[in-house]
Amino acid sequence: MKVVLSNQSELPIYAQIREQIKEQISNGQIAEGTLLPSIRQLAKDLGISVITTTRAYRELESGGYIASVQGKGSIVLKRDNKVIREQYRRQMEEHLDAAIEASKKLDMTDEELVEALQVLQKQHRR
Repeated sequence: MKVVLSNQSELPIYAQIREQIKEQISNGQIAEGTLLPSIRQLAKDLGISVITTTRAYRELESGGYIASVQGKGSIVLKRDNKVIREQYRRQMEEHLDAAIEASKKLDMTDEELVEALQVLQKQHRR
């Protein structure tokens, strides 16, 4: 697991940690079942407060990415977890809403919008 903190980021430190771990779990860099560093160890490694790492882990747990196991620490949950899937679905719908609003400003037909989506989908499959 690699976490790089930036003082230049608009995100607070706990959110930087949360987002980087979430991304690594989502793209498979951190496999399901992986035991994450303890809260104290991560805080020490990053040179930050235990309170900060605790908040990041708590939010990852509430988001369905990790689970705290008594006596073991925090473990990565399955990527096909329903909670994670639903979060991505909501995010996708928000982006599609924005695309629909932009298509209205361009006076695109429904067919043109669907065609644009299909073209982009094909590009991303390559």
